Amino acid sequence: MSTVLHDEQSLRSLGVGWVKRSDHAVTLTYDQLPAAESRMPSERRVNAKVFRDAWGVPHLKAGDPLALAYLQGSNAAADRAWQLELERRRFLGTSAAFLGREAAGWDAFARQARLDDTAQRCYQALDEETREWIAAYVAGVNYGMPGGAQRAPEFAATGLEPQEWEPWAPLGTWMAIHILFAGFPTKLWREQVVRHLGDAAVGLFNSEGPSTAGSNGWLIPGDHTATGAPIIAGDPHRYIESPGIYQQVRLSCPEFDVIGLAVPGIPGIAHFGHTGKVAWAITNAMADYQDLFSEKLRRTGSGVEALGPDGWKQASVHTETFEVAGAEPVDVEVIETERGPVIIGGPDDEQAISLRYPPRVTGRLGFEALPKLLQATTVADIDDAVGSWVEPVNVVMAADTAGGLLHRTAGLVPERHPDNRLRVVPAWEADHQWQGWRDSMPRATVDDVAVMANARELAEPLGVEFAAPHRSRRIRELLTERSDWTVGEMALIHTDTLLGSAGSLLDLLVDLEELTTQAKDLRVRLLQWNRRMDASSNLASSFAAVRKGLVRRLAEHPTLAVLDQDPGCPELFLPWMDTLAHTGYALENLIATDLLPDVNMQWLAKESLEEVASRKPRGPWGDTHQLSPLHLLRGPLFAADEEPIDLALSGDHHCVLSTSSLPGLTDVCIRGSAARYAWDLARREDSAWIVPLGASGVLGEPHHHDQLPLYLRGELAPIVTDWSSLTPEDAGREQVIEGFGTVRIVAADPAADLELIHGWVTAERARFWGMADSSREHVQEIYRFLDSLPTHHVYLVHLDDEPVALLQTYDPAADPVGEAYEVRAGDIGVHLLVGPGTPRPGFTGDLLTAVLRFLLIHRGHPRLVVEPDARNAKAVDRFRRTGFTLGPQVTITQHDGTTKPAQLGFLTREAFDRAVSDQPVEPPTAE
Repeated sequence: MSTVLHDEQSLRSLGVGWVKRSDHAVTLTYDQLPAAESRMPSERRVNAKVFRDAWGVPHLKAGDPLALAYLQGSNAAADRAWQLELERRRFLGTSAAFLGREAAGWDAFARQARLDDTAQRCYQALDEETREWIAAYVAGVNYGMPGGAQRAPEFAATGLEPQEWEPWAPLGTWMAIHILFAGFPTKLWREQVVRHLGDAAVGLFNSEGPSTAGSNGWLIPGDHTATGAPIIAGDPHRYIESPGIYQQVRLSCPEFDVIGLAVPGIPGIAHFGHTGKVAWAITNAMADYQDLFSEKLRRTGSGVEALGPDGWKQASVHTETFEVAGAEPVDVEVIETERGPVIIGGPDDEQAISLRYPPRVTGRLGFEALPKLLQATTVADIDDAVGSWVEPVNVVMAADTAGGLLHRTAGLVPERHPDNRLRVVPAWEADHQWQGWRDSMPRATVDDVAVMANARELAEPLGVEFAAPHRSRRIRELLTERSDWTVGEMALIHTDTLLGSAGSLLDLLVDLEELTTQAKDLRVRLLQWNRRMDASSNLASSFAAVRKGLVRRLAEHPTLAVLDQDPGCPELFLPWMDTLAHTGYALENLIATDLLPDVNMQWLAKESLEEVASRKPRGPWGDTHQLSPLHLLRGPLFAADEEPIDLALSGDHHCVLSTSSLPGLTDVCIRGSAARYAWDLARREDSAWIVPLGASGVLGEPHHHDQLPLYLRGELAPIVTDWSSLTPEDAGREQVIEGFGTVRIVAADPAADLELIHGWVTAERARFWGMADSSREHVQEIYRFLDSLPTHHVYLVHLDDEPVALLQTYDPAADPVGEAYEVRAGDIGVHLLVGPGTPRPGFTGDLLTAVLRFLLIHRGHPRLVVEPDARNAKAVDRFRRTGFTLGPQVTITQHDGTTKPAQLGFLTREAFDRAVSDQPVEPPTAE
């Protein structure tokens, strides 16, 4: 047996625990391991393991950043396989192949926008160290994905087979999640508004629109807290998805120990984290950094040309085809001009529009910041890290234990004509071309409490349309009421339900005349209402009903109804063209504007009030304002044998507790807090967090939605940082085999189990194990080293609480064995050594059945790989009879420098099932 370090530099340092097969791999044999281990710093001798807290949150520990990245990738695949594969297929534009026609529009856009190609460019532009870090994460994903896919029911439901991730897949995933984040389709909406209502109405619907993301965040300096140390808290607002967009995680190695909210599919912790000495958080800056250009295209004998400021220029053009489940394949013409990829229309259409966005122009996403954030210890480190950030543009807050505070924007924003921010601009006019980038991003000194809530404040120079100021004002109002805040009280702010926007509608009701008795009574009660959108409030429900009626009537008024005519854009962008949604979100502006002289707003309000008053009394707001997490397969939130939870929510769009529905259409909540957090700079262990559902993305598992009750009540879950209070991830569930006993497979401890392991591996009966002459110290160093690798695992197999076998597994892609055959994603290499004694007949067969079931079913590996000594004919024959398919013979270097001929064997889940049902399983007692 041997292992491999990643490259020669890693071998020299002997500090890198992540291993990967590569053209420059260096074999490190058992003879070298003790010497290598003795030169390895003691802090590097860290077990590469996954621990869980009571909520199933993964706490990952490894010996160095690369090993940790690999472990984070494999853990993400285990917990969120469907989510990871879905986002990967989305950036590749292959999601319609299993999602059907509804996903075809996205796939066409992903290809036209060149997401995959842009991700590759950005990956290649990274520095070598960051690329290696990302590659380690991807290797972990590829190792864990097959097992994760077996657990996730969506794969079986769609017939989807996980594929090996490309090295740039995390960058592509990030782009697929964020390409629409800045809301460039809003420019298509403004074109529609101007077309029907005139140039003066271009900003009429300014609001936090139906498809933009918002967030809350606040920084409380130490002089406003009970401990004297800063607090950072908040909550990102996004569509509430199942599984959720954020994964609670802890990443620990000798270089850093960070807790935070990771995006599954992305290494590190980008947005919200606490390293122990410094904490940070972000909100969307609402910046405008993507432009739409109206293109004039024409076909020529050599392809397609586009008219630019310097005349007609050749555009790149090719055709791509993607599959659609239940329909014919779709051909997409992919055209790119000097401005950017054409995402609407083409040379044969009346209209063609190209998209220009920073990563496509620069070949950068800003991923260099991610490993820097993990190693930050001061706000200066955070400031330096986010200085290289590109997309999306964020407002960043940070605080450190030394009292440092940071409040700035980060990202890349182009300099160009002001009209570019508002509308689709002509590609052939020089005035609208980009003129470089902003030299500096806005920042502020934190003299008092700092608040970020997507409003016109720090980031105003960067954008056009911002969130209404209600959330920002209310948070600041609450924070300045006192100066002794604690982390435990942050939920009071998270869950504040005062609706700041209620006044504009309620003011309309004051002077209404000729009302019915019922309407007068309802008006009185609404005007006396405390304006809190509590789930238990009947008046909150009545207010929402009046608002819904007004929004519907306003959107249907002939003045605005024309906006629904011929939106002239692909189906993908229709949510941005919905008049009802825009009317609901911009209601305050529409009530106050003088641009709609033909609209009698009071009359519409009166009709709405009368309509609601004439019905039977409304129930509580929570009866209709229910959480509805989005799942692309429309899968259930609760397993078939579960009792559903009441999903009533407090809050509303303009509350600090922002739980957004679509006013005028439905009260169902589709967007809200995708997580909540409170970072304590006095004691990190006093910090707290919550996600809407749970740590697992697998329906039916205990941690799929166990945080949901707390989330609905507005509570935060505690963060556990004491390793002794965490539970090592269960190696395998107990297996009770009739007539055999109870089998448990647990991680071996190289120190505590040394005597047993040494006695077994040096026995004559284990001569093919290759360690017959090894001393105790030699054996301990070997197993300590293997225990530090995230790719290799050592277990003891117990029968009725007695150890009976030694099981070792490894990722063949990180082992010399992987050089001898074509490794498939999810392959797992296996060594099994049965302990001494005279087992009863059938003993080894039952034992191996339990081991194989653990690896193939519980762990979910699609294929096992063994490589017994080819001279051990009995062992080879027994593997064959167990169901293994024999492969080629290969040569493997042993610990003494000699080589052994090894016989490769492979076992799939299907072959295992057949072998177990058809014949006794009788494996060798040792390899």
